[in-house]
Amino acid sequence: MPELPEVEVVRRGVANWVVGRTIEHVTVNDERSLRRHVAGPQDFMDRVTGLTVTDAQRRGKFLWLPVRTSDETEASRALLVHLGMSGQLLVASNGQPAPRHERLRFELSSAVSDETGESLPEQLRFVDQRIFGGMLLDPLVPSPQGGDPVPEHAAHIALDPLDPAFDPAVFHASLRRKKTGIKRALLDQGLISGIGNIYADETLWAAQVHWATRTETISAATTERLVQACKDVMRRALDAGGTSFDSLYVNVNGESGYFARSLNAYGRAGEPCDRCGAPIERVKFMNRSSYFCPECQRQQ
Repeated sequence: MPELPEVEVVRRGVANWVVGRTIEHVTVNDERSLRRHVAGPQDFMDRVTGLTVTDAQRRGKFLWLPVRTSDETEASRALLVHLGMSGQLLVASNGQPAPRHERLRFELSSAVSDETGESLPEQLRFVDQRIFGGMLLDPLVPSPQGGDPVPEHAAHIALDPLDPAFDPAVFHASLRRKKTGIKRALLDQGLISGIGNIYADETLWAAQVHWATRTETISAATTERLVQACKDVMRRALDAGGTSFDSLYVNVNGESGYFARSLNAYGRAGEPCDRCGAPIERVKFMNRSSYFCPECQRQQ
């Protein structure tokens, strides 16, 4: 599943190619991708057609596009996008053939690139092989954590470590109250958002913290180290365009990220630790796996 860096890469692409443009027509190829829009596909098409995308925003793994009508001064709604396991937002020109798993298509008003003066692609396509993702038109509501309004269905999501408002001290206090294993806590999107299985393992490796360490025992200094490690990992992943293990994760131009080549723990069972040389171990964790170094990440 895409994590913060992958979603941020997509957000940046949408910001460059789609923001400021009006949705002139919506085609629904698979109604299952609109199951979260409870009023149904026809209502979605009727209400979205004619709206202008004013921004592309993200919190953790959640991505949304604030939209408004021509007579509104600011956005009061947003297209909330769930990428799920395999969702992709792709920009395309009219002549490009439809991808096999295209579920939704948005025809956009014409626009030209500020850099090249060339016409921008006319379509935004939502492609989703496994159909775990989808879209809905959601009202924007005040964020409980402060800052810009957020979609109603994303209001419960915690700030992510790259958010300027993220406070390590507040996060530390929440960790101490949680009383669980640290990896479970990192995966809790109501506690800290944007971190999935891959980046949890990479963060814990970088901070030299065992995945099962109890949160109620973690010191403030360890929390600071974890937060900094997480920021470093996320930023490096962003620089690499995200992590791609197959064709399911791509940016808006259909290109894969290559951070997988730089992973220090995840998926490297039996390989030597890049820090101490001990073989990386893999253990079962929540129907998934945890990868860690038994020497660098000893359980206290």
